[in-house]
Amino acid sequence: MRVLDVTEFFSERGGGVRSHLTLKGHVLCQLGHEHTILAPGSMPIDMGRSRLIRVGGPSMPYDASYQLLWRPDLVRRVVRQEHPDILEIHSPYVAAMGALASPRSTFGARTFFWHSDFIDTYQHVLLEREVLGFRLPRAARKMITEPLWAWVRRIGRACDATIAAARWQVDKLRSHGVPRVVHLPFGVDKRVFYTRPRSQEIRASYGVSPSDVMLVGVGRFAIEKRWDVVIEAFLRLRKTRPAKLVLVGDGPERARLERLAAGSGDIRFSGFVKDRDALATLLSSADALVHGCPYETFGISIAEAVSCELPVVVPDLGGAAEQTEPGFSETFTSNDAHACSAAIARLLSRDPGELRASAKRAAAKIATVEEHFTALLALYTDLLAQKTIR
Repeated sequence: MRVLDVTEFFSERGGGVRSHLTLKGHVLCQLGHEHTILAPGSMPIDMGRSRLIRVGGPSMPYDASYQLLWRPDLVRRVVRQEHPDILEIHSPYVAAMGALASPRSTFGARTFFWHSDFIDTYQHVLLEREVLGFRLPRAARKMITEPLWAWVRRIGRACDATIAAARWQVDKLRSHGVPRVVHLPFGVDKRVFYTRPRSQEIRASYGVSPSDVMLVGVGRFAIEKRWDVVIEAFLRLRKTRPAKLVLVGDGPERARLERLAAGSGDIRFSGFVKDRDALATLLSSADALVHGCPYETFGISIAEAVSCELPVVVPDLGGAAEQTEPGFSETFTSNDAHACSAAIARLLSRDPGELRASAKRAAAKIATVEEHFTALLALYTDLLAQKTIR
């Protein structure tokens, strides 16, 4: 089977979609399939056994590490040349325009992978906040978002399946009229993310003393991730007990978050940890993971933490909440720093051994990346068979 993935969610720094496509290529190529990625940019990147085709384009306005596939005609040309069995769209911008413009005769089946709830995310974070003392009326917000949902419906109707990793996103897409939505949860690379011995050396490297609690947060520093809620919650918690917070990641909000944390020597910004084994060791060495984003379409960082038997504190909405069970987690009212701080305190008051034992049981139920991509291949095979019947 020949699979062509087209995406603009592809950063030079890394990111969730790039990690997903890297793992996808590894599994598919091991099974004897051909895997090609079409993404913007010019820098050569090692994608293992997958083939990467890069096309230069303008930077996105909010985060310059991402670019647009600005030439739909080049997307169509690549699709025609590759003639894939599966043409999969991974971003809803110009890449989708080029993929939708490709004639049906140039590919077998076309799918849409819903990685980012970009409409409601920015509606909540940007449109519902006051800007210069002014808040957009609800009717105006609907006028802005409804054409975007119409575009998503257009993509979905032109595809043989739309794939979403979280149940709440499946329900939302269907409620907005997107047809043929398939629920397919992501898997975790359990060759990397498993329980490792707690490293006192790692804890000490972040200034964690034996009496300190060590909290971690992992993800992109973007406005919708609500790291401001996590930082404010930690600063409240820090007034009552010795603790350190390690934030792993980078992004356009880093400078603002560093200013928010200024004056506290208990918050460390590590940047991206590209070594996955090092990240798994960090997770295994911490006391809890704290997450602030209520808009996650899955929450892979939470699943990876649980696979390392790490208890978690997450918002009560979105894919993050969908990853949790009461035995190893606490939830809080989304976007509420006071509630987040209280949830962290509740978790830390519980028995650590029982929390980790519950996380271990939950980790056994999380799919592996091999199981995820095997299910994805089964979906592809079914779609191609349906096309043959038609």
